[in-house]
Amino acid sequence: MEAPRDIERPGDPEYMASLARGLAVLQYVAQRERPVSIAEASRALGFSRAAVRRCLYTLHQLGYVGHDLRGYSVRRKTTALGHPYLSLTAFAVRAQPLLDSLRDELGESCSLGVMEDDALCYVARSEASRIMAVGLKVGSTLPLYPTSMGRVLLAGRSHEEQDAYFARTQVRALTPHTIVDIPRLLVTIRRAAADGYALVDQELELGLRSIAVPVIDRGRVMAALNVGMSAARVSMDDVQARLLPALRRTAGLLRPA
Repeated sequence: MEAPRDIERPGDPEYMASLARGLAVLQYVAQRERPVSIAEASRALGFSRAAVRRCLYTLHQLGYVGHDLRGYSVRRKTTALGHPYLSLTAFAVRAQPLLDSLRDELGESCSLGVMEDDALCYVARSEASRIMAVGLKVGSTLPLYPTSMGRVLLAGRSHEEQDAYFARTQVRALTPHTIVDIPRLLVTIRRAAADGYALVDQELELGLRSIAVPVIDRGRVMAALNVGMSAARVSMDDVQARLLPALRRTAGLLRPA
């Protein structure tokens, strides 16, 4: 990251210092594993809080960063700039070898996802040799309610946020097994919060079973880690006895230091 004096370049009349500051702020946010506060970015970059606030406000309005109570983080729209940020952020880069190791241990596809705009967004994935019909890759999105990672992410939100999500979400059956009754979904999600994992059996796609656990940062759910497998090949007992402990161990390794 350039020093503030290099970014300003007051002697160059063609140079847009405000644009340079905005790009510096965007780069800083993209390189962090956790959401970033205005104060943190101000200290790190040497810009005034007012300048950082204006940059983040503009980036948020344009859709390049998201904002919640934890701070600011990059959004999928940054891929339009020519950088597949989901594959390059520090968190995803650090996660990839752990997902590869988990895939090799279990022989199943493993994924890491975050919540973005009421959707589950895949930020890292390690595909097993057995390919399911669901074509997923880094940057793919799925609904939250019928997925194990989505339910784990929703379980990390307050009851008010969960209620608000379902108030604005059209719930529909993707398979005959999809739970579409909202009170029942809320019970399932809140049970996932208590149990520390979510198990989905053929609700997203027939024949596909998955289990997910949260990745915790400072007491909050920052991401979800899951394993997907064939329902015909892996029993529910095996999911909980063999896969769940391995998932929890890997999720612990994914926690930011």
